Order: sequence, then structure tokens, then C-alpha cells
Amino acid sequence: MEFFSYLYIENKRPMKRILISACLLLASLSLLGQEPSTTTTAAAPVQPSTVKCVSGPYLQNVTTDGFTVMWVSDIDALGWVELAPDDGTHFYYTDRPKYYDMTGAGINPLTKIHTVRITGLQPGTRYRYRIMMKGLRAFNGERDITFTKPFGANVYTANPPVVTTLKKDYDKLHIAIVNDIHANGEDFSKLFAEARGKYDFVVFNGDMTTTINDEMHMSVYVTPASKLFADETPLYVTRGNHEFRGLFARDWLKWFQTPTGMPYYTFQWGKFFFIALDSGEDKPDDDIEYQGMLSMDQYLHEQAEWLKGVTKSEAFKNAEVRIVFSHIPPRLKSWHGNKNICEIFVPILNEAGIDLMISGHEHNYSLCPVGTSNANFPVIVNDNVELMVLDVDGKTINFKTNDPSGAQTHKGSFPVNDKK
Repeated sequence: MEFFSYLYIENKRPMKRILISACLLLASLSLLGQEPSTTTTAAAPVQPSTVKCVSGPYLQNVTTDGFTVMWVSDIDALGWVELAPDDGTHFYYTDRPKYYDMTGAGINPLTKIHTVRITGLQPGTRYRYRIMMKGLRAFNGERDITFTKPFGANVYTANPPVVTTLKKDYDKLHIAIVNDIHANGEDFSKLFAEARGKYDFVVFNGDMTTTINDEMHMSVYVTPASKLFADETPLYVTRGNHEFRGLFARDWLKWFQTPTGMPYYTFQWGKFFFIALDSGEDKPDDDIEYQGMLSMDQYLHEQAEWLKGVTKSEAFKNAEVRIVFSHIPPRLKSWHGNKNICEIFVPILNEAGIDLMISGHEHNYSLCPVGTSNANFPVIVNDNVELMVLDVDGKTINFKTNDPSGAQTHKGSFPVNDKK
């Protein structure tokens, strides 16, 4: 017993080592019988090697001395525009001046929606332009930025778009207007199938879509517009009630550049003066459909104060023709949106001397002569699947509408009010 006690006491540490080693050996043997693990480390996302233009280019805010080019890329990118006179030289004849997106206030934006303003041009002059960009692959600080291969619009085998700055005056205008397309690409393409080079400008008068549910939703009509005409024909927009709907409705104005930076604005072509109103939603702010997300009444009254200033301006007073675009028309005893137009905007416009208002919203054509609402000017409500064409000079406003087949559906004319 003394001998075994001695072994236990004297060899206590060696025995511990033996036991630990045995446990580790058994654990290793048990692992050998297990199935191999299927868990893998997620691969790093593959960075794009190219950048593409997915919508555009299209023209905004064309003036006598400049214009804005907008387009959309598939990934964030640094974008710019190269400009050349339409003088018969090849675009590659020499280095062309570059214009960058100044919405970053001195920091060139890395963005999908590109807005490049070009200024310092001559009135009534033709210019060629080319969009350029390089996509962002990685940003690890200003000294460590990785870009894709540069993208440039094709000027090697194709002619670049041509834009003409506004002249200082016009004798007449040829204008196209659509509304309430609601992303109906088929009818839209038919209505504008022969639009290239045909109109002085085009107006989208609201509800071009139904609900703006994702950041690229606006491309459903901006993309075909740019392919059919808008890369060379100025495009103006008003906001319809459906453009207030959807999570990304808040981004609607990012797709357009207006002279005021707001959805309501004015623009002028010589003696022709145009007001684009934002007519708001068609139901009261506290309607259950909006769930407390609107402050429309306050917004419309703020817009009315702006409108008062417009009608007192020298540019407005000196204009020979004054036309208003408003998605929702004035209607007595109708929906809340119509009531707002009657009560908030029409009294100001009545005092100002308006020649015509053009609306949509109702999905049916109607002509509202003076006396059918509280407006002392005529109102045309355009159908939702018809193209309205205005021919305007200093004395008469002629209009006609046609359906997607090209068949004429309505026509009429109005005298221009004597402003003297």
C-alpha cells in the first residue's frame, strides 16, 4: 500500500498529462467520423467593370444661353458632358470643353442621376453634345478611388444629339402635350412615334405613372421619351396627383430640373409665357389614403404666394400670350383637388389675364369655356390616351388632339386676349 501510495503521490503530474493526452486523442478520432462542414465564407461582391446609361439623355431648362442634360446610369458614377458647335467638324476634330454636374456645389457628385448644366452659349444656336462618365468601383478616400472603364456616347459611327438654344423671340410655337399615361409604354410610343424634330417642346402634364415604388420607376417613360425625342427636344413636366404616391415619390424632382428648383415654375419663349402649376393631390390631407403624410393645403397656399409674384413680374406683364399647365382642372362642386384650384389659384389667374389653361386628370376630353367654372379663361382637359398639339401665335391658339392610331379626335381655337 505504501508503494502504490507513493506512485500516486509522486506521479500525480505525469498521470494528468497522460489523461489530457488521451482525451485529446479521443476527440480527434471522433471528429474524423463527422461529415465535412458545408459552411463557407461569403464571397466579396463582384465590382462592376463597366458603367452604362440606362435612361436618357434628355433636355431640361433650355434657355437663350444654356441648357441642362440629364441621364441615369446603372451604378454611381462621375459624369460630364462634352460640347461642340454644330459647325460640320467631326466631334473628334479637337478636344471639346467638358461640363460637370454642379449639384454637388463644387464636389463632383458620384450618383446615378446626372444633371449637367451648360451655360455661356449664344441664343438660337445649334450645339452637339456627348454624355461621358466613369463608374465607381471603390471609394477608400479621395486618394484611393477606383473607377470603371470610361463610358462615352458613340460619336464614332453615330451623330451626337443636337440642341438649339432659345431665340430671343418667336413668331409662333408648335407644342405637344400628354397626360395620364400611367406608364402605358405602348400608347406613349405610338403617340410620339414621329416626334423627333417635330415640336418646339413637349409637356408631360402629370400622372405619367401611377405609383413611384422604386428609384428607377421614372424610367418607364423617361427612357422611351429620350429615345424618341427628348435628347434633342426640350421637355417640361408638371406633377400629377399620382406622382405624390409611393415611397420614392419624394425623389420625383430629382429626375427633372426646373428654373425654380420646385415642381412649380415658369418658362418663357420670347413673347410666350408659360406657368407650370403643381396642382397637388385630389383628396383632403386627412383622407385615410394618405395616413397623415400630406401637408398639401399649406403647400398650395405657399405656391399661391409665389404665383402672385409671378403675375406682378415684368416678364409676365410684357408677355403677349400666357398659358397655364395644371394637371387638375378647376371644377365647381367637384373633388377637393378641383376645389383647391378654384379657390387658391383661379382668383389670382383671373386678375392676371390668362389666355388658356391646359389640364388632364379626368381621363376624358372636355372643353370648358368661360363661365363653366369660376375661371374667366378657357380650360381644355385632355384625354389620357391622346396627344394634344398647340399651334400658338400672337393672335390665336389652335389646338387638335389625336389618338395613338394618329386619328384626329378634337380641334378648336381661341383668340389671344388683348393685353393692352
